Amino acid sequence: MLQEGVEGVHVPDRAFEVLKGQGTEAEIRRESARSCDILWSEEIMKQKKSLCSCKDMPVSGAMTGLCIGQVWLFEGLEPPELEALVTAAVKKVYAPGEAIFAQADPADRMFLLKAGRVRLSKLLEDGTEFTLDIRKAGDFLGENMLSEEVTYPVSAWCMEETLTCGFTKERFERLVLDHPRIGLQVMKNLSKRISSLSSRLESMSLTHLGDRLYQVLRTMALEHGVKSKDGLVIEFPLTHEDLAFLVGAHRVSVTRALKELKKAGTVVQHKRQLLVRSA
Repeated sequence: MLQEGVEGVHVPDRAFEVLKGQGTEAEIRRESARSCDILWSEEIMKQKKSLCSCKDMPVSGAMTGLCIGQVWLFEGLEPPELEALVTAAVKKVYAPGEAIFAQADPADRMFLLKAGRVRLSKLLEDGTEFTLDIRKAGDFLGENMLSEEVTYPVSAWCMEETLTCGFTKERFERLVLDHPRIGLQVMKNLSKRISSLSSRLESMSLTHLGDRLYQVLRTMALEHGVKSKDGLVIEFPLTHEDLAFLVGAHRVSVTRALKELKKAGTVVQHKRQLLVRSA
């Protein structure tokens, strides 16, 4: 027989008697509920990974173990919905230097970077181009496809051979019509992400520029850098204009802040490389 526990969790009578001396009835059943949740989450993760077919794609770089079904945008989906999501996803390989999308292109695709590295850049009216961010395997791009925005505000250039896995707008809308709960869950996850980004933006406005710049460099070094005995090395060049856009400050202010970091020894520049030490 099964005894019903806290929040509808069922515990076998025999198991309950064994555990009875190890805590109150409520505590035992709460622990059982926690164990059931962990086992269920692990089973869902296994199902997501087993559905992924990207490993069969020919690509030279290291491939992330993350599947499109594990992206934050699709958290909370049930196994049948995950299977439909993964089955509908389209895979494509891009060559180094190729644009996945260009600034002002129709925003009609969103995708997971399964392998490779992508540079996001912004072209100003005077012809000046700035690097806004660098994305690696495991990052998700193109969420603005779901908004009213009809064009991409930036360009995405492949820095190396890159594999994407995702959806066109038409394909994703058809998927949502067939599986309405996918659309509802995406709306919930987008709402959570907006709240999180709003909190981060508020904290950035209160942070000293030097600290903010160091955190940006540190994050970039952790994601893209190479380990050395002295810290993490960012091997690709970053201009002061690139850093200014990344931290949301004027170039002159960023130049001054970078000098302070170099003077403090937390950042060391050697030719076109930056060594980022632990603060």
